[in-house]
Amino acid sequence: MEELRLPELTSEQIEELCLVAEEAARKYVTSKVPLKRIEALNISIEAEGAKPMTLTVDVDVTLSPLMKDFDVQKLVNEAVKEAFASVEKYLRNMPCHSQK
Repeated sequence: MEELRLPELTSEQIEELCLVAEEAARKYVTSKVPLKRIEALNISIEAEGAKPMTLTVDVDVTLSPLMKDFDVQKLVNEAVKEAFASVEKYLRNMPCHSQK
């Protein structure tokens, strides 16, 4: 993975980053499974540190018993990937501040 050089993020930027990640994960899950077949969907995003910042994405999905043959683990893994992809895109689109 490529390393991004960024200025230290403000608390507002970190909050926005977490919201972007959560929205991406939620959108992914609901694009693959109808809402009426989702019994519980819990997404938590945690950001720790400043430089480097560690971002943890946790997706927990409980589906209706009617979805017994659905691969929930694959759904969760892909939702996490989508969350990180959206975070990377968000960070790449931030204004760059040169530190010379």
